[in-house]
Amino acid sequence: MFFTYLRRELRRRRKAALVVASGLALGIALVIVVTSVSAGMSKAQDKVLQSLYGLGTDMTVTKAAAPAGSGAERPRFRFDAQDDGSGGEQSSDRVVVQGFQTLASSTVGKVDAQSGVADAVGGLSLQVVKVSGEFTRGRFQQGEGGGQEGGRGGGLGGAQPSPQGRVEGGGADFDVNSYSVYGTDVTKPALGPLTSSKITSGRAFRTSETDAEVAVADSAYAKEKKLKAGSTVTVKGTKFEVVGIATADSGDAAADLYIPLRRAQTLADAKDKVTTVYVKATDSQRIDSVKSALQKNISGTTVTTSADLADTVSGSLSTASSLAASVGKWLSVVVLVAAFLVAGLLTSSAVSRRVREFGTLKALGWKSGRVTRQVVGEAVVNGLVGGVLGIALGLAGAYAVTAVSPTLQAQLGSGGGDGFRGGFGGPGRQAATKTLDVALTAPVALTTIALAVGLAVAGGLIAGAFGGWRASRLRPADALRRVE
Repeated sequence: MFFTYLRRELRRRRKAALVVASGLALGIALVIVVTSVSAGMSKAQDKVLQSLYGLGTDMTVTKAAAPAGSGAERPRFRFDAQDDGSGGEQSSDRVVVQGFQTLASSTVGKVDAQSGVADAVGGLSLQVVKVSGEFTRGRFQQGEGGGQEGGRGGGLGGAQPSPQGRVEGGGADFDVNSYSVYGTDVTKPALGPLTSSKITSGRAFRTSETDAEVAVADSAYAKEKKLKAGSTVTVKGTKFEVVGIATADSGDAAADLYIPLRRAQTLADAKDKVTTVYVKATDSQRIDSVKSALQKNISGTTVTTSADLADTVSGSLSTASSLAASVGKWLSVVVLVAAFLVAGLLTSSAVSRRVREFGTLKALGWKSGRVTRQVVGEAVVNGLVGGVLGIALGLAGAYAVTAVSPTLQAQLGSGGGDGFRGGFGGPGRQAATKTLDVALTAPVALTTIALAVGLAVAGGLIAGAFGGWRASRLRPADALRRVE
């Protein structure tokens, strides 16, 4: 009887049911679009952040660089004078720690021992500055009226050049070449900055090459220097064989060259030193607690997570993400609440127009609870219809966003005094502003569909509550008053 009466009433009031369902559909569709766009922006931010940290890394532990003028070591170059005038090319290179102050290698073990840490690995960021060129001796040219003049005092009869003479030619021609080198722990290839790049030629490091003279070159640097797998590069007099070429997945690579950590420590005279500790948490939900534990138990260090780095991303991506997170979600809530209220009021109004019907049913023996269930059932069906329409509209909107794929810009700039580029993925780079273009998509997850179904049922129940409350207060006498 319940379903028979329900089907008949919904057929009789198709227009009213469609109005209620349409209102709910708009609210649900807006929620789906905003949720999917927010998910797309989070995905775009993750893509941008891949250029800032290793893919397997949850956080890093570093020590801020010493301020300028605090006694930090600066590279110095010395060249021999060429007394014979033959010139000849000279070169000198210096390898210095880049980006941060060094930490003891034992810090890696301390970090790894913390609760919630799955693994930790150290790395050493270096900058190589090479100066090469040659000196050319100048020649003295004597001017007119020259000759030799006797020195004053007569006792010194040595010949001296005329005051009108001058030196011509000579000088120095030197070239400065600077590039970054990163010492990576080859025994743990799944963690560290090299994980944000893919080996596109040659091979990666072998775990046994802890002290080998081998290197992996970034593809951009390899192209500039015409390097390939099998080539050799010289760093501070040590020749390294390039065993592989790595291409960064997005953004800048962490360094121009990667070499085994022990070799990097030897080149920089930084035995048992690291600049960055890369940390992998046991659970992504524990990242904040692990960060707090590291800050408490390992003093004098800075712990940086991907959430911290996200604050350094600006541009249209950041602006759009903020709008979606604040304005978009609040707009969805407001529209959804308005849709629920409108559905409730329309249902209550429909009940008012059915006073004679419900009064007659009560006179025939229907209990108030049965009348209420009938009204709630009709409202829930209207809500489910609105949910189907809302899901369809929401999917269409999300598909339209993905099809258009609007391009957003993300600017990676300086994130603080120590430079965020030194935290994840950029241990050897200064925090220079860089702009990346990211195509926005709007993926719709199954949880979003489930949320839409839940909202549809909730909307129907709310509307049914309005109408059911109104119907439960009707009396048979009310129906008699409406009889003409």
